[in-house]
Amino acid sequence: MSNYNFKKGITFGSIGVITIGLQPIISIARPSIIDPFLFATMTALVEALIFFPLYLIERRRLIQNKKNAYDLQIRDSLINGWKKKKNINLLITIGLMFSVVPTLLYIGFDIAGAINGSLTLKSEIIFALVFGIIFLKEKRISKVQIIFCIVLFIGLLVAITEGSFNLLEFNVGVIILTLSVVLFTFIHTFTKSGFDRNELFPTQVIFVRNLMSGTILFLLYIIIFPIENLELILDFENSIFFILMGFDYGLSLFLWYKTLTYIGIGKASIINSLTPIVSAFFAWIILGIVFTIFHLFGTLIVIFSIFIIVREEKD
Repeated sequence: MSNYNFKKGITFGSIGVITIGLQPIISIARPSIIDPFLFATMTALVEALIFFPLYLIERRRLIQNKKNAYDLQIRDSLINGWKKKKNINLLITIGLMFSVVPTLLYIGFDIAGAINGSLTLKSEIIFALVFGIIFLKEKRISKVQIIFCIVLFIGLLVAITEGSFNLLEFNVGVIILTLSVVLFTFIHTFTKSGFDRNELFPTQVIFVRNLMSGTILFLLYIIIFPIENLELILDFENSIFFILMGFDYGLSLFLWYKTLTYIGIGKASIINSLTPIVSAFFAWIILGIVFTIFHLFGTLIVIFSIFIIVREEKD
């Protein structure tokens, strides 16, 4: 049975690598007339529409789960846990934060490019370790993890600076993406605690997050930008990219959570570390971006570093 679960976890994780790897490609390939703000707005609303029925299905399944007293206790906690003040505050914070994160993400992809953008997102593991210690009271980072966090950072520099290590010409898009990584890793840290307490569940958080962020972004867009810009939403070609990114982003989240259902986060993180390779392949095929030898070396260093960091965490 464990071997069966492992295979399912690998399958979900492998498909997830493809969908996550496609995100910077879709973002960069969108029509230039769609600014990052509008793109973030519409993709969030599309995700909310996708996850609304999934949320209702999962909630109904929880209500019908009446196997034993222990299951009833967890079920009631999952159904009603969001009503607690700390969880209401958490959901509001998630909605507000993810009004900022996707906008930064798409701006960063535009400036940094698909390959460098995908590589930069792999810095998440460094911030996850730090935030886990500070806010979740997890065990201290070992010396080996510290060393390979530095090695991972060096790998990013190799790829992003094309081996020059000239920080004066450092890609601004990478800085913006790093800020995005810090923000979503920070909020994911507290979301994880809600999951661990069995007071929130994934489809609920994803639906609420995107409904709130999409609504906030839409209202801000009306205030900040000319009302005529809303005509862009009705354009067929633009709508395709809104739906495509919303579906891809939403599917990526679903596959990530399904992967964690069958295998540990360590193995899942190692699988997920392969996304820059997928991004590089599609960037070459679709966008005509060259995957240089420095991108290759940097990617290999990043993947190997993540493997060591995760293995050390497991030990």
